[in-house]
Amino acid sequence: MASRNGGNLMHRKTFRDMQCPIARSLERVGEWWSILILREAGYGTTRFDDFQRRLDIAPNMLTRRLNALVEEGLLARRQYCDRPPRFEYVLTDAGRDFRPVLWALLAWGNRHFAPEGIAAQLVDRETGEVVEPVVVDAVTGVRLDPKRHVPTAGPVANESMRARLARAAEFAATQSLTADDASASQAEDISEEASVSR
Repeated sequence: MASRNGGNLMHRKTFRDMQCPIARSLERVGEWWSILILREAGYGTTRFDDFQRRLDIAPNMLTRRLNALVEEGLLARRQYCDRPPRFEYVLTDAGRDFRPVLWALLAWGNRHFAPEGIAAQLVDRETGEVVEPVVVDAVTGVRLDPKRHVPTAGPVANESMRARLARAAEFAATQSLTADDASASQAEDISEEASVSR
């Protein structure tokens, strides 16, 4: 993709050589059609015509996005008709692993971009109760908290990645202190109000 900025033609860089897993993930799915195709695949859509109809996407764009998702290992192409040859597209393990990301986007969108109310939500299929997706540690079950949990360099991190994550840790520490100060101040205000009311 190219755009003009001050008369200079700017070409999109690739994120494949970056160590950041977020950047590498965006290289695979950081385009809205790709994410919406994965959403529809998670809803059971498998055939080209159904993807096109449900997404209202141009055929040439759909072909490019499906091919890219197959190439990246998020979808698998399976032939279901010989004459003429026709294919369906199903989620791979990597594609299924993306579903919690979609659930998080759904909850985030409902929280911030649904002024008219909730149009789609997650529920427990057995109880019908609405559920709120959160990120938890798979070992302890503890909900991840930006004040407590921070990204840190892994065993193969290069110098640039280590520097970036060190800055992230420093920022998280300052945010935690700010939040703690605010909580302490709020507690003091409540205590003072209680004293006055006695």
